[in-house]
Order: sequence, then C-alpha cells, then structure tokens
Amino acid sequence: MHSTDRDRLVLAALVFAALFSQLLLYPGVADLVAALGADAATSAFAATPLSASMWFLVAEFAGYVAFVGVWGIASDAAGRRTPFVVAGALAGAAGYLALALAPSVPSIPFEGVLALRFLQGAMTVGAFSLTITMLMDLEGGHGRNMGAAGIAIGLGAALGAPVGGRLTTFDPLAPLVAAACLLALVGALVSRVPDRAPEGRRRAREVLASVRRRPALSIPFAFGFVDRMTAGFFALVGTLYFQATFDVDAATTGLLLACFFAPFALLQFPMGVLSDRIGRTVPIVAGSVCYGAGILAVGAAPTVALAALAMAAVGVLGALVAPATMALVTDLAAESERGVAMAGFNLAGSLGFLGGFLVGGVVAGARGYDLAFLVVGGLEVAVAVVAVPAFLRLSIDRRSRFSLDEGDA
Repeated sequence: MHSTDRDRLVLAALVFAALFSQLLLYPGVADLVAALGADAATSAFAATPLSASMWFLVAEFAGYVAFVGVWGIASDAAGRRTPFVVAGALAGAAGYLALALAPSVPSIPFEGVLALRFLQGAMTVGAFSLTITMLMDLEGGHGRNMGAAGIAIGLGAALGAPVGGRLTTFDPLAPLVAAACLLALVGALVSRVPDRAPEGRRRAREVLASVRRRPALSIPFAFGFVDRMTAGFFALVGTLYFQATFDVDAATTGLLLACFFAPFALLQFPMGVLSDRIGRTVPIVAGSVCYGAGILAVGAAPTVALAALAMAAVGVLGALVAPATMALVTDLAAESERGVAMAGFNLAGSLGFLGGFLVGGVVAGARGYDLAFLVVGGLEVAVAVVAVPAFLRLSIDRRSRFSLDEGDA
C-alpha cells in the first residue's frame, strides 16, 4: 500500500474514533444526565429531561466554539499538528473520565457537570479538527481526502449511536468510560503518521490575517453551519421525537439514527471522488435542497418503518453534500492556513450544532415537533438557494480550481 493511502487510512480511523466516542452519549442522553445529577429541584438547567439534555449537549459545543479556533491558529503558527492532536485527545479523555466519576462526588451540582462538559469539549475539538487537517495536508485529491474524513465521521456516528444505546442499557455512565478509552487511543496512535504541516513558524496574527483575505471561505462555512445544525437537531430533538412519537427505547432510537448515518458514512468516499470529477456546485447546492426536503419527510413519516426509510434517504443526500463542502475548504485555503481554515469550518459546524440543539429544543418545546422539523429543513433549503449567486461568482469549473489538482493526480 502506498504510504499516502496508508496514512489516509490511519487518519480516517482516528477521525472515526473521535466521532464514535462523541456519538456514544447521544441515544441515552436523558438517562445519562439523570445519572449525572440533573434534578429540576436543584438546577435551573434541568427543569425537564429535554432541558437538561439540551444543556448537556450545548455545553460540549460551547467548548468547541470557544477553542476550535485556538487549536487551529496554534497549529498553523507552530507548523505542527501531531503534538496538538496528542494533547487534545489525552485531555479530552481525562474530561470524559472526570464526568464518569462526577456522580461519586455528591457535592458537584449539575452546573459543575456542565462546566466539566465544556472543558471536555474544548479539549476534544483540538484532536478532532486537527486530525481532519492532517488529512487536508495529504496529496491525492481534496475530494478523496475529505471523502475519507467524511466516511470516518459518518461511520463513527452511525456505529456510535447504536453502540451507545446498548451501553446505556448496561449503565448510563458506560458511554463516558468508553469515550475516554477511545480518545486515549487516538492520542497514542496519531504519532504513527508523519506530520506534513507546512514548515515554519508564524505569528498568530499573520495566520488570522491570511484567512481574512479569503472571504470565499464563508461559503463552505455557511453550508457547514446549516448541515451540522441538522445533525444537532437529530441528535437531540430527533432522538426525543422518535421516543415520544413511536414509543421506542434508547437502543431502537440508536438504530433509527444509524439509518441516517450508515448510508451517510458509506457513500462519503465515492461522493468525494465524484466531486473531484464534476466540481462542487451540484453536490453542494442541489444536494442541500434535496437534503432539506428529506428532513421534512422524516417529520411527516407516520410509522417507524417510513421514518427509517426517510432517514436513510437523508443519509444518502448528506453524503453527497458533506465531502464536497469540506473539499471546498481545502480548495480555497492556502497550505499554510489549513489548520485555521478547517478550524473555521468546524467553528461554523459547532455553532450549527448549537443552533440545532437550541433552535430545535426551544421550538419543539414551545410549538411541537412538527414546526421544529419545518424550521430546520426549511433553513437547509434556504441557505442552498441563497448561496447560488455566490457559487456563480466563484465561477466553479471542474476543469479549474475546484477539480482534482494537477499536483495531486
């Protein structure tokens, strides 16, 4: 196996481990927050199971938002990736273990648990974002490399949800321990891949200035925001919606989520290669319109079987959009600013997750699940429609800047 192919496989496996560990917690989040001390009598953040679950998920992504840029800037400024991935992975593992031990310390209130969750997210995002950046640094085609990242993300989410549901039935805290072990493994194995970051140190201010000179990055950032918003919506509101509407348990809920994540994962690599051949416009714009319509179909499905079928269709459409969007970030960013460019993309994505939790949770709590699905699916379609003129201004052509780079062929 060629060294680039081998390194792509190893890095994709590490991205998989990072996402798998995160998704372990989602199907049983209501049981987990109860085990961590979420009590309406003692915490304003736990007025209902929905509220406690929402704030627990929000706390992690607040850490993502606050620190993802710091990790990217630090990596680009130092001209290194590996030490930062190791530090983020090991510190994130320690954060998961601290959460697992929190119930044994009765004096820790739920607000303290949320603070631990914030710190865990702040550390974990460094390992996740910079491992994807290491894939960006590889040769072989941007769509191919981001397709590998996408299949790892999708498989991690697809398998993490059902496995997390099963672990929850054994012990609500078990997903936390498993997540800690996986992140420790990421920290131990990442050094086996050569660090291909562009050499040379730069000031953080220079890194930020170079990215600001590329306003076109706002296009993939916008799509990253709305795509991750839908994922955050399904992780929280979708989970509770399936359980409330179809009266299913955590394990079955995990399988329903897997109906989305399985095709989403398995089709990422071929869809990424496809975007190298035909360009990014059709996969991103047309795919997003159909993806938003698919979300509306999930909310309208009258039975579990039809909901599962709609989730699978949404997964296929998501696989069309996701690798092309990440590849567009690589197309637009200079080699020396890939860390902060991917950090910006993950920052937008983390804000999207937060939006999915907050908008979905608030709308579902106040107006019901039907309107929540309509709002989130409609936003996906609206962003795609609004972005069409911007894509035209970029003059995307498969034979030019968004095709397979000559040097990567």
